[in-house]
Amino acid sequence: MGEMIQLTASDGHQLSAYRAEPDGAPKAGIVILQEIFGITTHIQTVADQYAEHGYLVIAPAMFDRIRAGVTLDYAEIEQARGLMMQLNLDDAAHDMAAAADAARTAGKVAVIGYCWGGAMADLAACQINVNAAVAYYGRMIVDWLDLRPTCPVMYHFGETDPLIPAETVEQIRASRPDGVFHVYPGAGHGFNCKERADFHAESATLALQRTLHFLDENL
Repeated sequence: MGEMIQLTASDGHQLSAYRAEPDGAPKAGIVILQEIFGITTHIQTVADQYAEHGYLVIAPAMFDRIRAGVTLDYAEIEQARGLMMQLNLDDAAHDMAAAADAARTAGKVAVIGYCWGGAMADLAACQINVNAAVAYYGRMIVDWLDLRPTCPVMYHFGETDPLIPAETVEQIRASRPDGVFHVYPGAGHGFNCKERADFHAESATLALQRTLHFLDENL
């Protein structure tokens, strides 16, 4: 079980974050980037999961600049999208960098994000100092394909995701020739989240295995 802490970004903004520690000395740091629903139970569970694998984990509350303490139900999609649309990407980069700095006390740092956070993980790989990134079903990556990651990045997509069709995946793949891409048969959007109807246990397990191997190689 982790705890909530406070971070300060380089522009002075203070934001909350969920922090989870391993039992022993951490082997590296991880930043977990939320979906548009905030620091939900699912995001905390993911952070705890990576802590159990030996990482110091920081999950920043990326919407604190708009409204502090956001935790929405998955049915509140329009409200969640409204908050996301208000967030400036430069501000988001400041907050991701603050989380990366906090995680860097454990050594090298990876960023792992889900849905909106998956796209933010790709953006972090392009704009802030991290050693690796993993993006789960990040559709918004198509908004900045002119940017280039400066570290290794792994991408996970669901084959039946209606929000990210095959042609979109291929568009991202073409702009990220050094990326590691995995597409999961039978998996839809949000396949890693047990709280979503699209949860796909087999794909979630395989994606985690691949991610852990990727982290071992790059951290």
